[in-house]
Amino acid sequence: MNGKPCLLLLLALVSLPPLSAARQAPTPRKHVTRPAAAPAAAYARPKLVVLLVVDQMRADYIDKFEDQWNGGLKRLLEEGAWFREAAYPYAATDTCAGHATISTGSLPATHGIIGNAWWDRESQNMVKCTADPNVKNSAYAGGTAKGGDSAWRMRMPSFAEELRFQGRGGTRVVTLSLKARSAITMAGHKADAAIWFDDGAWETSSAYGPAPFVEEYAKAHPVKMDFGKTWELALPKSAYWYDEKATGAAGPASWELTFPHALRGKSGGEPDAAFYAEWEASPFADTYLTKIAEDAVDQLGLGAGNATDFLGVGYSSVDYIGHAFGPRSWEMQDILIRLDRDLAELFAHLDSKVGRGNYVVALSADHGVAPVPEQIAATGVDAGVLHVPEVQEKIAKALEPFNYSKPVVARIANTEVYFATGIYDRLKSDGPAMRAVLDAIRSVPGIAGVYRAEEVQDWPDTQSPIRIAEAASYFPGRSGDLLLVPKPYWLVSAAAGDSRGHGTGHGTPYGYDQRVPVLFMGWGIEPGEYRGRVSPADVAPTLAALCGVTLVSSDGRVLAEALMK
Repeated sequence: MNGKPCLLLLLALVSLPPLSAARQAPTPRKHVTRPAAAPAAAYARPKLVVLLVVDQMRADYIDKFEDQWNGGLKRLLEEGAWFREAAYPYAATDTCAGHATISTGSLPATHGIIGNAWWDRESQNMVKCTADPNVKNSAYAGGTAKGGDSAWRMRMPSFAEELRFQGRGGTRVVTLSLKARSAITMAGHKADAAIWFDDGAWETSSAYGPAPFVEEYAKAHPVKMDFGKTWELALPKSAYWYDEKATGAAGPASWELTFPHALRGKSGGEPDAAFYAEWEASPFADTYLTKIAEDAVDQLGLGAGNATDFLGVGYSSVDYIGHAFGPRSWEMQDILIRLDRDLAELFAHLDSKVGRGNYVVALSADHGVAPVPEQIAATGVDAGVLHVPEVQEKIAKALEPFNYSKPVVARIANTEVYFATGIYDRLKSDGPAMRAVLDAIRSVPGIAGVYRAEEVQDWPDTQSPIRIAEAASYFPGRSGDLLLVPKPYWLVSAAAGDSRGHGTGHGTPYGYDQRVPVLFMGWGIEPGEYRGRVSPADVAPTLAALCGVTLVSSDGRVLAEALMK
C-alpha cells in the first residue's frame, strides 16, 4: 500500500482529541483580572492575524512561571484559549520544521522541511532549509548580506500565502525574526516583507518585497545602540528558581555564568561579532523585535484596510538562552518575564491601532528543549551525550569485513545517516552486512534504537509512538537512509569525545522537545482552558477557519471547540 494516504489518515486521527473532548466546554480561567475581548460584530473577519512563535518555549514554562507574569503572556492565558496538551507528533523537533508546521498546518512528511539542514544527495553537500540559489539576499541600513534564502524548499504554501491569495485583495503579509528560517517559513514563498537579522544587519531576499520602513527604523535605531547595556535581573534574586550558576551551562564567550550580563563583545571597545551574539541572546533583542513590529503596524497600516492582514513575529532569544543555559536557569526564567512585558506593549499597541477585539493572536513554539545532560545525570537519571562521530566510526568498522568501498558514510546530519552513493542500495540486499551495521550502531552509548528508511516510508504500526514520530518526519529523497533514536535525556552532539562544550539541545521524539504552548486570543476566540490532544499543525487550519480561507492540504484540524458559536 502507498504510505502517503495512510500517513495523512492516521495523522488526522492522531491529532483529534478523544471523542468526549472533541466539542468540550472550556474550563474557565480563575482570577481573571481583565475583561474578555468582545467579538467585533461589525467585521466578518479579523482585521489582523498575529502569529507569534517563541523559539524553544516549552509548554511547562507556563505552569512553572505563570505567577510571575502580569503582561502579554498573562493576558493570553486569561483572555485567550489555552490548549494544555499541545505537542508535535514527529521527531524532527527543530526550528525550521516547527515554523513550517505552524505556518502550513502540515507535518514534515508533507511540507518537506525535515530539519534546519540536511544532506543533499544530488549536490553531495549539506543544504540549509531556506538556501535558494536563485535569489539574492540584501541588507538594510548599509549592512552587507551574502547568499540567498527563500521558502522554495517548503513544499506547501503557508497560511499567510493563502490568506493573501484568497482574500478580497490588499492583504499585506509581514514577518520578522532574528532567524531567516523563522521569518521565511512563517511568510511562505511570497510576502510584502520577510525580515531577519544576520551578521549585525537586518536582511531580506529578492523573493520578498522591499520594506522601506525597516531601512528607516534600522537607521534611526541601530542595534549597536544597545552596546554597553547590561542585562540585570527583572525581579529580586529570591524570586528565581534553581541555581544561579547552572551546571553544564555555557553562555556567550564573554559572559560569566552569573548575573549581570554585559553586552560588550570580546573587544569591549566597540560592537563586534561577539557583541551581536550577546545581543541576540539577550532580552534586548526581543524588545527590538517588538518595537519594529509596532513600527510595521504603523507604517503599513496593518489591520486598517478592508482586507485581513498578517503579522508574524518569531522571538528567537529564548532559543539562544535555552541552548546555552538550559531550561533550569535564571536566564530562562528572566527572559520570559521580560517577554511577558514586551507582549503587553505589543498588544496595547494593537489595541490602540487596530482595536481591541478586531485582531486575533496565535502563539506557539517550534520545539522545546532537553535539560542540560550534566544536570539531569546528577539526579541519578541515565543521561549523557551521544557523539555522532562515534556512530560513524562504528559503521565504518562494521563494514570492513564486507569489502565495501570507502568512505561508506557520506554524512550524519543530526540523527540521520546518509550513506555514500550506492552503499545503502547494496546494504538492503546484504543481510549480514546490514545486521552488522545495525548492531554496531546499537552498541554506541546513548542509542535507544535505529530505523531503516523503508520501515517508516509506509505508515507503521501504531503500537510504537517513536516509530510514528519518525515516520511523521520522513520525507523521501531528503531524509536519511537510517534514522537514529537517542535515549531520553541524551544530547546528540556532532563533536567527538568531550569537545562538545556545554549547554543542551533538542530534536528528539520525547515530551520535553515535543510539548509546546498553543494559545489563541481575540477575534472569534472562546476563552478558557482546553484539554485533549492537539498539535501546532492545528494553528493554521484554525486561523484559516476564522478568516474564511481554504488550505490546500492539512495534517492538522480546526480547533472548533475554541471558536465562538
